[in-house]
Amino acid sequence: MNAKDEPIKSCKLSIVIPCFNEENTLSACVDNVLEIANNKLELEIIIVDDASSDRSFSIAKDLAANHNNISYYRHENNQGKGAALRTGFQMATGDFVAVQDADLEYDPQDLKRLLVPLLEKKADVVFGSRFLSIGAHRVLYFWHSLGNKLLTLLSNIFTDMTLTDMETCYKVFRREVIQSITIEENRFGFEPEIVAKVAHQRLRIYEMGISYDGRTYSEGKKIGYKDGLRAIYCILRYNAPTVPLPVQLMLYSVVEGLSALVNLSVFTVLYKGGLDVMVAASVAFVLAALSNYILCISVVFRHNAQWSTLYEIIAYTVVVLVVGLVDLKITEWFVVAGSTAAYIFAVTIVVVLNYLGRKYLVFREKPSGEW
Repeated sequence: MNAKDEPIKSCKLSIVIPCFNEENTLSACVDNVLEIANNKLELEIIIVDDASSDRSFSIAKDLAANHNNISYYRHENNQGKGAALRTGFQMATGDFVAVQDADLEYDPQDLKRLLVPLLEKKADVVFGSRFLSIGAHRVLYFWHSLGNKLLTLLSNIFTDMTLTDMETCYKVFRREVIQSITIEENRFGFEPEIVAKVAHQRLRIYEMGISYDGRTYSEGKKIGYKDGLRAIYCILRYNAPTVPLPVQLMLYSVVEGLSALVNLSVFTVLYKGGLDVMVAASVAFVLAALSNYILCISVVFRHNAQWSTLYEIIAYTVVVLVVGLVDLKITEWFVVAGSTAAYIFAVTIVVVLNYLGRKYLVFREKPSGEW
């Protein structure tokens, strides 16, 4: 089946177009999207202007005035692609919902192919991959492509999937699927977030090759290295709560190491600054515990704990104090033993106890476990 083939059944497709300063391409993009409509494929086009400073919103209003299947919405303040998609998804009424960037990098004809597994009721979500061989691909940045592949690899490690292009724009969903997911990311972190969340719902996910006519930065490409760093954070944040216990423990060990570094750094600065050793140690301990708490709720454990914030903090404090006392006693015992290996073993025990206390007492999930 080629890109010009029609879906095998009639359906309505809602296409959400997030837009920010795309006056040069928005109209042509919408024209390309409109061309895929036929007697079997009804379109609903939703343009979400994310506080553009150029003529994009004016163009969107003109397009809506000339086509009764186009609607628009404007954010008063720029929030990012994820926020625009969140708005658009809420407005969708079609059987299926697709994402279409407002530039001309993606060919809407490919959407008809991506719909087929959905129409055949084989899939709940279909991703279009720029790295599977089909159609024409503009040759652009090597390092950008390598970065995409590395992010996809990291995402696959945590989701246990075999995607080839996690960062792709073309994602098509059954409407009830995408509207059941709460999107938290406002910018390009939407991509790893949504991949994580559909993976954890054990949905039927398909991937198909698409063509790609990428832009250069001089032509308006907006994603940068900061978005890559945010993508790594999002992969950890939205996957860590559901990965197998050994992997989650490994991640928590990194958090413990960072907290220990905070503890040591603060103590050294305060002690050398003239504070009493007990005061310096106490302040360093509190700041290290605070950094540990923040990292736990932002990266390792999903912050959907069954406790209120107050009780959560109380539970966290109790765990810290109890494990701290256990740490002291174990360390004393192994120091007496006089073995470096024994001390390392003692540290490992404390890390495991800290992890178990946080997972099963402090950040214990609500019964629903819903996203």
